[in-house]
Amino acid sequence: MRHSRQTVFPGIGPAGQARIRSARALVAGCGGLGAEAASLLARAGVGFLRIVDRDVVEITNLQRQALFDEDDVRERRPKAVAAARRLARVASDVAVEPVFAEIAPGSVLGLVAGVDVVVDGLDNLEGRYLLNDACVREGIPWVYGASIGSEGVSALVVPGRTPCLRCLEPDPPGPGVSPTCATEGVLGPAAHAVASLEAAQALRWLVTREVPDPPVLVSVDVWRLAFHRAELPPRNPSCRCCGERRFEFLGAGGDPAGGRASRSPFGQRS
Repeated sequence: MRHSRQTVFPGIGPAGQARIRSARALVAGCGGLGAEAASLLARAGVGFLRIVDRDVVEITNLQRQALFDEDDVRERRPKAVAAARRLARVASDVAVEPVFAEIAPGSVLGLVAGVDVVVDGLDNLEGRYLLNDACVREGIPWVYGASIGSEGVSALVVPGRTPCLRCLEPDPPGPGVSPTCATEGVLGPAAHAVASLEAAQALRWLVTREVPDPPVLVSVDVWRLAFHRAELPPRNPSCRCCGERRFEFLGAGGDPAGGRASRSPFGQRS
């Protein structure tokens, strides 16, 4: 049985595996985080994966994005398409829907529609605010993740049960105020460690529907061999997003996903 080693794990069992099999997930972005998270979710048996990314595979991606190869670079394949091709050879029983598109105010609600969990594979904080608006509005849990250098962080956001992104920082910092992976670098093991944390939290949610009490942020530094688990503050009842339900990023005239990296309210550059 393909998933026997996972099913025998007491936290999952046959009933949990059945929940994973019937689940639908969106992987938002298919770079260093999203590609590995998509691979782990497909291998775990998630029944449906929607993978959304706006970019094509480039040679610099191969250092950390294990779903892709040099043929994808030569053919300039869209990442979502290349990921779907690879996953079809790994887990043919998983339905993968590749979407070669920007996650933008006009498209994000359609992209999150019908899924049980969203996994953040984006490369910019502004896009995460858009994702946060959409998931809070639709009541869909999402898993935040970010990585740069040798570090990374992840946290589960469940609307109504945990603080949302805007509880912690009402507005994103201006684009470009912090270093990016292009300027500061990123280690493949760091990105994969964060993607593993994201996939684990997504699977745990799909199986149990439980939220850590209290909600936590998990951080890792693979160079210093350090892990840390920090409690998040309670939800802010005056939060413009999850409290007052003002979804300002969904109504943005421009595309908040178009910026680049900036300082995260979770304490990690993205």
